[in-house]
Amino acid sequence: MILSEYFCTDKSFYRRVAAIALPICLQQVLNSTMGIVDSAMVSRIGGITAVGTANNITDIAGSFAFGITSGICIYLTQYFGAKKEWEQKKVFSLGLLACAATNLLCILAVVLFGPQMMGFYVSDPAVVEQATIYLRIVALSFIPNSMVLMFAFAYRSAQRTVVPFVIGLIGAAVNCILNYLLIFGSFGFPALGIAGAAIATLIANVVNLVLHVAYAKKTRQSFFGSLFAAKGLSFFQLEAIANRAMPLVFNEVIFGFGSTLYIKAFGALGNAALESYYVGNQVSQIFAFITVGMSSAISSILGNTLGKNDIALAKKQGQYFVGISLVFSVLTVGFVYAFARPFASVFSISSPQAFADAVAIVRIFSIKIALRMFIVLVFACLRAGGDSRFLVFLDCGMMWLVGIPLTWLCVYGFHMGSITEVFLIIQIEQVIRMALGLVRYKRGAWLKNLTEEG
Repeated sequence: MILSEYFCTDKSFYRRVAAIALPICLQQVLNSTMGIVDSAMVSRIGGITAVGTANNITDIAGSFAFGITSGICIYLTQYFGAKKEWEQKKVFSLGLLACAATNLLCILAVVLFGPQMMGFYVSDPAVVEQATIYLRIVALSFIPNSMVLMFAFAYRSAQRTVVPFVIGLIGAAVNCILNYLLIFGSFGFPALGIAGAAIATLIANVVNLVLHVAYAKKTRQSFFGSLFAAKGLSFFQLEAIANRAMPLVFNEVIFGFGSTLYIKAFGALGNAALESYYVGNQVSQIFAFITVGMSSAISSILGNTLGKNDIALAKKQGQYFVGISLVFSVLTVGFVYAFARPFASVFSISSPQAFADAVAIVRIFSIKIALRMFIVLVFACLRAGGDSRFLVFLDCGMMWLVGIPLTWLCVYGFHMGSITEVFLIIQIEQVIRMALGLVRYKRGAWLKNLTEEG
């Protein structure tokens, strides 16, 4: 390996990466912090289980929106690079309409089958009732939330990530304040309990959307125009976008469902095993902000370069990102492994054996975090060039072909009783995924200028 191929000597390149990634990282940290605050407030009225159960459906709705915005912004990013403003407006409009239509269906499903959805996860009638109350209110936020996500991805595509961070900060503050006022009935407001938490979330999402629309209109953002600008897209453009966006939507939804099957298998090993897994998973979420920020920077920079039809530069930048990914992965392994015991100590674990298992799981998670971080950052290179079908194979396909069967074989076939042994073995899934991803990356199938399609 020639190190100069993987590490750029131009400091301006790293400053550009940091300028895009840091606001997104901060926004992820902010979202995590606000989530903890919300959970703490709801837990004081005994509603944490109900809200957590309802949020399973919220996550599914979010998966649809994330898949759509990811697919649309493959093109939006390249149109920014090519400086094609009318094309930007058309695909952005398409993203908003697609998010609204998809989430409208999710809202209808909640209205018609809310109790049945909650009953799938829990059997306690009281929890089902409370979860349904929360879900039917918070479902109204699905559409504005998905549109806010589209705006956020658009700014990432334009490499202006400070805008969604500032607006997100305002929205988070509104959500936090309204939670306090409406859950507990402070300062003369009605004490609405779990319904108050849902209303606060709904209002905060509407505020976010209004601020995004107002700012985009006032500053005349190049991507912002008529809501129905998408009708200017040709049939061939729509077909090309759908061919790349639909696999990402499919991947997000099926990947989310598959994740629950891991938890079901780990649960068969006992409550202590599942508790240990949750500890490790919580620790892994701490480092998600690095992956999200870097992934956005990679997709944005490479997408812009490809949109300018500078394939040679995109290839060189891809090499630099592989180098950055490798450094972050190695540092993460060392840090998490070294501080596994302090991380586990943050959680209240009564049994000495369960604590020992939790420490071991955190250390194994350090390997998973590092591998996953490297994989996701390589994914971002492939996504920038619209290689979405192969991404589905790598992400969702490897889960269902390797990860889930291997997990269930260990637990139900070989009756292995140790969560640490099972979890270590199934990291084979990550290794295979990384190897295949690197082979695909090296072949250069992702080095495409999509602005010339249609």
